[in-house]
Amino acid sequence: MNRNTINYYKLALGNSHYNYRFEESGCWRMAVSKKILITGVSKGLGRALALELANRNHTIIGCSRDQSKLDSLKPLLFNFSSNPHFLFNVDVTSNSSVEMFAQAVVENNLVPDIIVNNAALACRKCKIWETEVEEVDNVINTNVKGTINIMRHFIPLMIHNKQGIIINMSSDAGRAAHREYALYCSSKWAVEGLSKCVAKELPEELAIVSLDPGAVYTDMLALCLGDHHMASQFPSPRQWASKAATTVLGITTSDNGASLTIN
Repeated sequence: MNRNTINYYKLALGNSHYNYRFEESGCWRMAVSKKILITGVSKGLGRALALELANRNHTIIGCSRDQSKLDSLKPLLFNFSSNPHFLFNVDVTSNSSVEMFAQAVVENNLVPDIIVNNAALACRKCKIWETEVEEVDNVINTNVKGTINIMRHFIPLMIHNKQGIIINMSSDAGRAAHREYALYCSSKWAVEGLSKCVAKELPEELAIVSLDPGAVYTDMLALCLGDHHMASQFPSPRQWASKAATTVLGITTSDNGASLTIN
């Protein structure tokens, strides 16, 4: 067997899936296949992360408002594994939509072990008094209210299971002030503060962190920079995803309340 090739043997025990992974050390190691919920899964970082995690034999519970992109993602996930991947059309800004999503997840016995609150919107570079009211509503509702809605409906399920990691995708913009990015920065500062407050409320079996993904070439970055060529100088989502998946899977309860960064 080529030790540079990762090989998995799967064993189903109860509601869990276990991987037997042949490592470069020459040993087999057993690891539980996690159920990982990713919002904004249809494109950019969310899609790349979902594909990378599915490739590592984890089960993806994904949501997005774009049904056509969900439809195109589904066969790609199942190409990697026969795990019960579950994709759902959800508007995270809508409480009723997230409530229906949570109910469907429970009915399919897919309460997540890890949540990645990834759904977010950027906005054009401008002074705050030049911002359109629609931009304010869209950015705040998605980046802040959407994150809260997911936590409101899924943290109680995690508490019931006595385990869970919540990862709120943040940004350097949530840890520093940037001229002409007040709206986006304020939404990510809110995510940072929200994460630290909720960390103090969770039982010891759960943890929440904020995670700065670093600069990655996405449509969001191009919009913020106002220049696709400049944005293209940064790593692609696919290049980013390998390191990101390792980070996501490595977060434990000892990280509760931390502000982490993918370097």
